[in-house]
Amino acid sequence: MALEIEHKFLVNSTIYRTMSEPVLYRQGYLAVLPDKIIRVRTAGNKGFITVKAKVTNLTRKEYEYEIPLPDAEKMLNEMCISPIIEKERFRVLHEGFTWEVDEFHGDNAGLIVAEIEVKSEDEVFVRPSWVSREVTGDPRYLNSNLSKQPFNTWNK
Repeated sequence: MALEIEHKFLVNSTIYRTMSEPVLYRQGYLAVLPDKIIRVRTAGNKGFITVKAKVTNLTRKEYEYEIPLPDAEKMLNEMCISPIIEKERFRVLHEGFTWEVDEFHGDNAGLIVAEIEVKSEDEVFVRPSWVSREVTGDPRYLNSNLSKQPFNTWNK
């Protein structure tokens, strides 16, 4: 079993675009329960199925497996909850950590979020200048919730 320990932040600049090439992601949810999800995703030319279960606000149990791309695309198009999450992901190295910056499209256009995975909940890291407020504990920013309550429906 793998554990995913992750912090999530809003982004206040697009300078990260000069540090990485984006990969197109499409992801959808086969099941969304209060503390568990089953997700299907395409990332570039690969497909994945993932099962996650919440442990704390920062930590989730995560099982992810590569599946054939045509299977992933068929599940996204025919079986997942709408709308499908569409985003470009930039991977940026900063101070020894990889930050994943997601620029959302479609119903979540305008939202840009940066995530960093750490080895323990108390691990120290340096924030890049282009990240702002931490939103780790705010459930609205979970991709599974963005599929049910897209960013463009929020009262700003």
